[in-house]
Amino acid sequence: MTLPLRPVSTVGALADALRSRVLSGEIAPGTSLPEQELAASYGVARPTVREALATLVHEGLLRRERNRSAYVPEVTLSDLDDLMYVRRPLEDLMAQAVAGRRVPEADAALRRMAGLPAAAPWSESVAEHMALHQALIEAVGSPRLERLYGALAAETRLGLVRLREVYEDREVLVREHRDLLDAIAEGPADAARAAVAAHLSHSWGDGHH
Repeated sequence: MTLPLRPVSTVGALADALRSRVLSGEIAPGTSLPEQELAASYGVARPTVREALATLVHEGLLRRERNRSAYVPEVTLSDLDDLMYVRRPLEDLMAQAVAGRRVPEADAALRRMAGLPAAAPWSESVAEHMALHQALIEAVGSPRLERLYGALAAETRLGLVRLREVYEDREVLVREHRDLLDAIAEGPADAARAAVAAHLSHSWGDGHH
């Protein structure tokens, strides 16, 4: 059921609500989001809807074409493979730079992920998963690496929606990331790089092939 929103930055509240529904998989890829329907179901004005949708289009979570409602893009398996193809060298640079260090922000994201209640929506696991990987990238201290990685963030998040089938049990996701952070912290660089490569090759799971 859709609940009316409080007027605390209604645009922000609506964008948050829609983002959560996209990232939990509740709004499936290919789904159109007509402004009129959203305005009616959330009890807000159409310009508010338009602005909230524009926020998500900017984040890459929605796509918009001329004369068509905004929609959730389909991230195909070949998209995911290509995404990983580009992410691997970026994550490899991270592993070389961060090996031998603990990254407190990544550890904190893992703790938050592990502490989520069993009934927490998948979008919250996605958010912490993204925060963990983002913290590792930021720990390198390269603005250009962050920018390149950021350009892939929306597709990575949409890809994680598909991962829900692989990680029915969030404990597995937590355990894999704990192992990853430990391997990076323990170093040396070669071992950290191997652990990151193994994590990424496993990440989309064999369930999709």
